[in-house]
Amino acid sequence: MMNSPDLKVNIGGLILKNPVLTASGTFGYGEEFAPFVNLHRLGAVVVKGISLAPRAGNPPPRIVETACGMLNAIGLENVGVDRFLAEKLPYLRGLGATVIVNILGETLDEYRELARRLGEEGDIAAIELNISCPNVKKGGVAFGSDPKMARAVTEAVCRHARQPVIMKLSPNVTDIRVIARAAEEGGAAAVSLINTLLGMAIDAETRRPKLANLVGGLSGPAIKPVALRMVWQVASAVKIPVIGIGGIVTAVDAIEFLLAGATAIEVGTANFVNPKATEEILAGIRSYLERHKMQSARELIGALAPDA
Repeated sequence: MMNSPDLKVNIGGLILKNPVLTASGTFGYGEEFAPFVNLHRLGAVVVKGISLAPRAGNPPPRIVETACGMLNAIGLENVGVDRFLAEKLPYLRGLGATVIVNILGETLDEYRELARRLGEEGDIAAIELNISCPNVKKGGVAFGSDPKMARAVTEAVCRHARQPVIMKLSPNVTDIRVIARAAEEGGAAAVSLINTLLGMAIDAETRRPKLANLVGGLSGPAIKPVALRMVWQVASAVKIPVIGIGGIVTAVDAIEFLLAGATAIEVGTANFVNPKATEEILAGIRSYLERHKMQSARELIGALAPDA
């Protein structure tokens, strides 16, 4: 009888029990999904983005359903690092969940301070950087759209963090491989991609935008082909692990990302439709490996057919 497949994966020296993670901004602080998912069974819980000070976010309406996806303009609302460490992290610690904290800032100093504060917490397995935020000292240009700025913020965080640093990349660039290489050169242990694509929705009857913010981030199955292509490109362009994100709803979706070169995946919008999506995807990956008589999830990574 075949042994159960080994689902462990290595993200920049961090050994995860399996390749299924949650996507920041879609899973709250983890506690919200505890009635539906055994959080300690997941590869990791990536909490919503944390800033130094609390953020109120954008005014409503800030979520709109679209064909095969959704637009959001939440505005990175969060409780701030002090409340996160005092109120949110202890709950996850008590469940034995592997925790990855997504961070955001508007200046290098903010990213440095967040990395320093979180680096003191032994229960945080890794730090994921949202570099789609604007650098206010550079006229509002997002760190993630300029390779020099992307490298600078990576270096700043890696210098202060004690955990592996994962750079979350924006797809709203000319060539995402350039930004991925900059993150690698800056010392990132891994990259995760893609963040949301910029989009818009209009109400034809009122002739007004459906989002108060006018534009928002498009996510869900609609972006999967774009995400898959970018993961495949980046996996071939860098030597560090890639975490795939974008429209993953089923185990088959997740396996496609692994075949394209991702070492792990993050499940996002699917959580809103099916709060048990992560565990179902994990079970599906295990079933696929057993059906194909594969010993390890690592056999799938980058195993796209040579004639592709």
